[in-house]
Amino acid sequence: MRGVDKKPLPHLLCVTNMIVHGIDVPTGVAHDNTLSRPLRDISQRDRVDVVLTNPPFGGMEEDGIENNFPTEFRTRETADLFLVLIIEMLKDGGRAAVVLPDGTLFGEGVKTRIKEKLLTECNLHTIVRMPKGVFAPYTSIKTNVLFFEKGKSTKHVWYYEHPYPEGYKSYSKTKPMRIEEFEPEKAWWDKRVENERAWKVTIDQIRERGFNLDISNPNAPEAGHDDPDELLVKFDKERAAAAALREQLRQVLESALSGEQA
Repeated sequence: MRGVDKKPLPHLLCVTNMIVHGIDVPTGVAHDNTLSRPLRDISQRDRVDVVLTNPPFGGMEEDGIENNFPTEFRTRETADLFLVLIIEMLKDGGRAAVVLPDGTLFGEGVKTRIKEKLLTECNLHTIVRMPKGVFAPYTSIKTNVLFFEKGKSTKHVWYYEHPYPEGYKSYSKTKPMRIEEFEPEKAWWDKRVENERAWKVTIDQIRERGFNLDISNPNAPEAGHDDPDELLVKFDKERAAAAALREQLRQVLESALSGEQA
């Protein structure tokens, strides 16, 4: 059993949990930064068959950590570095399921090069797009679960849009995500067909988009209510347009009144 955590409290909680479960000396759990090891030092002996992880995202690494990675993938953004590390840590035929934010899907620059590496060295066969609030109240960032296998390049990517449960508008501490919600995905997984929640995109389409993986659901039914953030943007635009129209009418009236008085 191996584990690494950068922050003192999670490390302490993990060690305590190991002791409670009968592992008196949990030496395999290190208080360290997983990204501090140069990528070139990873050997075949270090590689694994399966990676299941929710790497930290939305944060920046300290100066110098990026130098442990090849020049073309150097960044201080934690989630991006972890994705490169995960690809390297997998054996050929190894599988991974990784939680990543929307920014990874549509980001450019280093993110584009990382996604090209992922799609070239791995078969990114499925992206499950999660709704907002999965990690509420800690963050409202939208997330995705990427499923891929190393050793085969990607030919196409299946997307599945995970909906809120009936009656939910968001998740919270009192209304967290439940494992039962994934039954539709499980039923769909082995007999994949396009439907109002699922769609397929070819690698050629992804290349044409500059490796932008932020692809909206083309099969979604017309929703009765838009996303609140989108509604606010529309409201602001319409309010600005109304204000401009009022100003235009005021100027016309002033001009007309001035003409009458003359």
